[in-house]
Amino acid sequence: MRLLVTGGAGFIGANFTRRALDSGNDVVVYDALTYAGNLNSLRDFDNHCDYNFVHADVRDIKALRVAMKECDVVVHFAAESHVDRSLANPAEFVSTNCLGTTAVCEVAVELGIERLIHISTDEVYGSITEGSFSEGERLAPSSPYSASKAAADLIALSYYQTYGLPVVITRSSNNFGPLQYPEKIVPLFITNLLEGLPVPLYGDGSNVRDWCHVDDNCAAIELVLQAGEEGGIYNVGAGNEMTNLELTSQLLSLCGENPSMVEMVEDRPGHDFRYSIDSSRLKDLGWKPEQNFDEGLSMTVEWYRENRWWWEPLRPGPK
Repeated sequence: MRLLVTGGAGFIGANFTRRALDSGNDVVVYDALTYAGNLNSLRDFDNHCDYNFVHADVRDIKALRVAMKECDVVVHFAAESHVDRSLANPAEFVSTNCLGTTAVCEVAVELGIERLIHISTDEVYGSITEGSFSEGERLAPSSPYSASKAAADLIALSYYQTYGLPVVITRSSNNFGPLQYPEKIVPLFITNLLEGLPVPLYGDGSNVRDWCHVDDNCAAIELVLQAGEEGGIYNVGAGNEMTNLELTSQLLSLCGENPSMVEMVEDRPGHDFRYSIDSSRLKDLGWKPEQNFDEGLSMTVEWYRENRWWWEPLRPGPK
């Protein structure tokens, strides 16, 4: 099978590309290489006979048409994805996430793509105090990022309803693991602590997130690619819910630091209190998370400890 992976130089995209190549597929990675796209994440594949890279913007229909030609399947990761950045520049998120998804869908219809996997997020549901969101819940995004992703979901589904494009959507909880750009909480805190710097914790740290190892998410995407229902939506949550303060405490311990390294900072606007999703539909396909959270977090810390070459150039300040 020949796959076009948009955003394949990003965190989840690069991990998925490795999995797809290991499974014997041909992979075309399509990425604009904005700040979060990193060719170093793909350098192991430079001489791989089944791997090709295309440097182009996901909104560029002409470039998409050339890259997607002769591909069987599209896995669409490409997106602006950092909530804080969306607060400062919402228009860029709307443009990339909505217009980019429209362009991908448009070309996929034109070329008769067999399946389009659209990668989304649990943040489209908004916050929930008790219980968990199922796929049929109304969307109530709180930030420009999550609003643009919710809109992109609806755009993708409209191409299924109107044009018969075989779209499947995955909505995952917070991912962690190797190759994550050091602005998200896990790699930011790890790299700060490895540099002897404090970690900025929003509010009182009571916000709750569910953590899924990137390998488990990639396994879910691969399964949905093979067996997901067209027009269907699948939540991907590993059931590792904890407060940001609890997560921070584990990272402090793994990095050999103490609570004095935590710097409480003013909470960001519209900060959702709790995300929680029901992954029963995905589990009915045969998926289950394989990575133990504690072990996975420890391995993630070790990866950053051992791969300074990858993340040190990405951090702000003098090099």
